[in-house]
Amino acid sequence: MTATAKLRMGEITGGEARALYARNPVVLLPLGSQEDQGPHAPMGNYLLAERMGELIAARATANGTACVVAPVLPFGRADWFAPMPGGIALSTATFRAVLDDVLTELLRHGLTRIVILNGHGGNVEPIREATRAVWQQKRVLIPSFYLWRIAGALLPRILGEAEAKAAAGHGADPLTSLGLHLFPERMRPDLIPPPRTGEPPRLLDLPFRGWGTLDFEGAEIAVPLDYDAVSPDGIGGGDPRLSRAETGKALAEMLTDLGARFVAHMAARL
Repeated sequence: MTATAKLRMGEITGGEARALYARNPVVLLPLGSQEDQGPHAPMGNYLLAERMGELIAARATANGTACVVAPVLPFGRADWFAPMPGGIALSTATFRAVLDDVLTELLRHGLTRIVILNGHGGNVEPIREATRAVWQQKRVLIPSFYLWRIAGALLPRILGEAEAKAAAGHGADPLTSLGLHLFPERMRPDLIPPPRTGEPPRLLDLPFRGWGTLDFEGAEIAVPLDYDAVSPDGIGGGDPRLSRAETGKALAEMLTDLGARFVAHMAARL
């Protein structure tokens, strides 16, 4: 296998690295989480973030822009999912420290073309702070590509507005459809629960507006509660019964194409 055929930084040898990294290829840094994704989906959504990184790197490299994928950081910043057995999350301080160190190590070797592929909502703010610090201190611009937010915005192009709205949510699309396409052997669609019935739970005699928020006369009020107070099955809003491998295939292709074109666009300007 030649150096140009290797996309994962962990598989590149020391000799290959000295030649390859002198060219300052684009480095994709996938971040994810190990948390409840619904009864039917693997808890490690970092697996999907890593796989999307590999697809984007392969497309970008084939199109003429050298691109590699850094080892995935599988643990996200803790938010709502502490009650889930098997979940592993990092405190905000630890997550930020790890991300700072990873970016510092890449930059010290002259790898300045970095794109973060984020696969966890709880990571958004620490990523913003870490990349802002790099910009202020070193004037190196590190974009963040929030995979699932982008995929959610692409979903109506595939399903139409009404079905996309019904299918989208934590424990449903876009991740469930992507999983059915990319890792069908790891999915358990037989464990998808039936739709919820009855009145939704309340707190302070107020309805939940979302995880960690209540609705008071139309105003969003934050409360320090975990997800299981509202969604003990890990499904929040969307209906995973509407998820399809065909939808995941279309999403994966659109994300791969968009990501590869962004990599080329950035590399031409940095």
